[in-house]
Amino acid sequence: MKTIAATAALLALTATAASAAEFRWAGTTDPQTMDPHAVNSAPVLGFLNNVYEGLVRRGKDMTVEPALATSWESVGNGEGWRFTLRQGVTFHDGSAFDADDVIFSYERASSEEADTRSWFAPVSEVRKVDDFTVEIMTSAPNPIFPDSIANWMIMDSGWAEANGTVRPDKDQGNFATLNANGTGAFRVTAREPGLRTVLEPFGDWWGTPEHNITRAEFTPIQNPATAVAALLSGEVDFINPVPIQDAERLASAPDVEVIQGIEARVIMLGFPHQAETLKYAANAGQPNPFLDVRVREAVAKAINVPAILQTIMRGNAEAASQLVSPAMRGFSEPNAAPYAYDPDGARALLAEAGYGDGFAFGLKCPNNRYLNDEAVCQAVTGMLAQVGITAELDAMPVQNYWPELREDNFDMYLLGWSPGTFDAEHPVRFLAHTPQDNLGTWNFGDYSNARVDELLPAIQSELDEGTRQAMLDEVAGILQDEVAYVPLYVQPLLWGVRSGVEMTQRPDDFFILRWVTVN
Repeated sequence: MKTIAATAALLALTATAASAAEFRWAGTTDPQTMDPHAVNSAPVLGFLNNVYEGLVRRGKDMTVEPALATSWESVGNGEGWRFTLRQGVTFHDGSAFDADDVIFSYERASSEEADTRSWFAPVSEVRKVDDFTVEIMTSAPNPIFPDSIANWMIMDSGWAEANGTVRPDKDQGNFATLNANGTGAFRVTAREPGLRTVLEPFGDWWGTPEHNITRAEFTPIQNPATAVAALLSGEVDFINPVPIQDAERLASAPDVEVIQGIEARVIMLGFPHQAETLKYAANAGQPNPFLDVRVREAVAKAINVPAILQTIMRGNAEAASQLVSPAMRGFSEPNAAPYAYDPDGARALLAEAGYGDGFAFGLKCPNNRYLNDEAVCQAVTGMLAQVGITAELDAMPVQNYWPELREDNFDMYLLGWSPGTFDAEHPVRFLAHTPQDNLGTWNFGDYSNARVDELLPAIQSELDEGTRQAMLDEVAGILQDEVAYVPLYVQPLLWGVRSGVEMTQRPDDFFILRWVTVN
């Protein structure tokens, strides 16, 4: 088995000749949409990074590099960024790219209908300087802004207007849900949701191809055993993820390699911080115990994370203490200790809070989004039962899961979060800020703390690293003290690939097709 450092998470498998080839791969989750602004999730954004492009992108080592912008610089006393756009770029339908497409894509991606609108919370204005220059102004200095838009993808304004997709529609869908027209290295030639998506190289791409792919086909395979069998038989060339229980067997197979790394994603439990009553199980309709921080802390103490790592994750994951991993910028060293497993302490806290006899509630969990997600939730259910809390587990496919969370249909839920900026500010903005306007858009439990809200804009604008880190440390401490979430572990990366294939594994778990060669 190949092992990769979490900070770099790069591996190139030995390849020989780079003659043209077809490539087939499988994953557990089919991207919900081909619309780059409709759903802010890794399966969608990771897939569409092969089709659409932004002003900037992340390279193999995760550094931000030019894409549709060739350069950028700070303007207006640090309260804005000027981007010089790449000339001679065309969309897949042959339309020319220019500043009007950037302005349109900003208006679309920051609209009320867009799931990406929170990315633009700091933006005060986007203006066209000329056909190949735009300025994005922020309400305060924002040194990490270029990093924050690495997954903002540019759409062709004319194509969107002609096809009635001026705004995204993540609920009902529209033309952009099934069709795509980007500037990326690959174009979508067939899309059958839940069955297959076919990509072919874009001959007029502005970049220099690093692949030898003539055609690539993605197939969602939810059953892990089926995916492993497809890889071993040669039906597919690559699967993501490799079931943890099958990693050693695959690594010993003669024609398969397992690429292992640590993802940027922290798996955690979330609570309903504002709900007055429970919604599920025997205590449905009764007062919500999770409003009491002692109950939330009892949950944290009741979960034996080391046991989950040893048995379910088979030693392939690391315990988490906060909403980002130690590899992320802004990780809080003073708050690096995870919640300790202490079932007796959990029982004492429950008794102190008036729940000595326990209570029952509903736990929502996906069963095809994260590695062994349902098994982890089953383990959590058993551990909570040992301290007198009865969790009624409801595990479901991810396409049903997100709507349930957005409709507040839970008493507790499982969530994984990978910061798109690789900075601790990111989960504060999405998970910890009070939901309002376009902030806290993934804060399903409506956690709210006035001091966290006050610190976020200061964190976003602070230029001094020491001062900024002190504020991030304060936020991490608040989230731990209030048990806003229960961080469990940093998810591992396990990819399975046929021998003779060269690819790059990044810690954001984005599979970039333009870096693939097949022997």
